[in-house]
Amino acid sequence: MTKAELKEFLDAKVLEYNHPKFLEDDPIQIPHQFTLKEDIEISAFLTATIAWGNRKSIINNATKLMGLMGNTPYDFVMGHTEDDLDMLSPFVHRTFNGIDLGYFVTSLQNIYKNHGGLELVFSEHQNKDSMQPAITNFKELFFELPHQHRTQKHVSDPSKGSAAKRINMFLRWMVRDNSAGVDFGLWKNISPAKLSCPLDVHSGNVARKLKLLKRKQNDAKALQELDKNLRKLDPNDPVKYDFALFGLGVFEKF
Repeated sequence: MTKAELKEFLDAKVLEYNHPKFLEDDPIQIPHQFTLKEDIEISAFLTATIAWGNRKSIINNATKLMGLMGNTPYDFVMGHTEDDLDMLSPFVHRTFNGIDLGYFVTSLQNIYKNHGGLELVFSEHQNKDSMQPAITNFKELFFELPHQHRTQKHVSDPSKGSAAKRINMFLRWMVRDNSAGVDFGLWKNISPAKLSCPLDVHSGNVARKLKLLKRKQNDAKALQELDKNLRKLDPNDPVKYDFALFGLGVFEKF
């Protein structure tokens, strides 16, 4: 395919998959249950954190998690007691357990009380063309409170070579406009042009078949390569192609 043919093909797939029907089987349906900005942010962040493995299991466990927080995540984060944290202890999704969840709630409270909230934390550390340095800074701030070392593995760090798939997905949800009814467009201080594709096995394999990616590992260097090529197709909204790559991989076995 020529570059023009590739763009035409992928743009058509974006239209097909960047659609409300996408919500039916995707974890992004969880934050769509809320209307308060902070509820959407917190539910999205926690859902994205456990977004690995079977999507049905992710959705089921994220639903359970919201239920443990009384389906009012912001109120729970800001007003929780030690007893409330104890009630979270049975939660488990793969290697993310109640110890991790308890720290996440405590740290989120710190971020909203002392750092202006999630949007400000990510906005303050963005650079002129990427959100990856902001993710590294976010992780450092997120773990500024006493915590068990095991919990750190649940927030990725691009500076350590990670593609940071789940945080990049969370940022896509928060930043991309909501005209299609999928992403939220809540954060106006970050340009969609700075977003990176949530790179996983599906999007990575499809990107390689389409010659958008040569590197074999799905790591930070691969993400940089994929970002560069997607920005050539649409410099203003490169991460819209996440829908095309993911859809082609998951639904069409491309």
